[in-house]
Amino acid sequence: MGTTTRLSSKGQVIIPRQVRAAHNWKSGQELEVVDVGDGVLLKPKKPFSETTLDEVVASLGYHGKARTIEEMEEAIRRGARESDRDSR
Repeated sequence: MGTTTRLSSKGQVIIPRQVRAAHNWKSGQELEVVDVGDGVLLKPKKPFSETTLDEVVASLGYHGKARTIEEMEEAIRRGARESDRDSR
């Protein structure tokens, strides 16, 4: 059985220390509250900022032949080798 807590008159809930420690949640951590029907789910808020549709569409400019996984992996290896040479 899990740990219990109590809802305060201000609508606040204390998350037990062992749960906060297990998720590495510190004071001030922003959490998303998701209604799951018979309860709620608390999830850490994503660290990514919102983007606009124009920003997302701008990344879709490639119109060439689709690359294979092997081609993409080889490009990554080449990039890693070049990065390693540049850092020396």
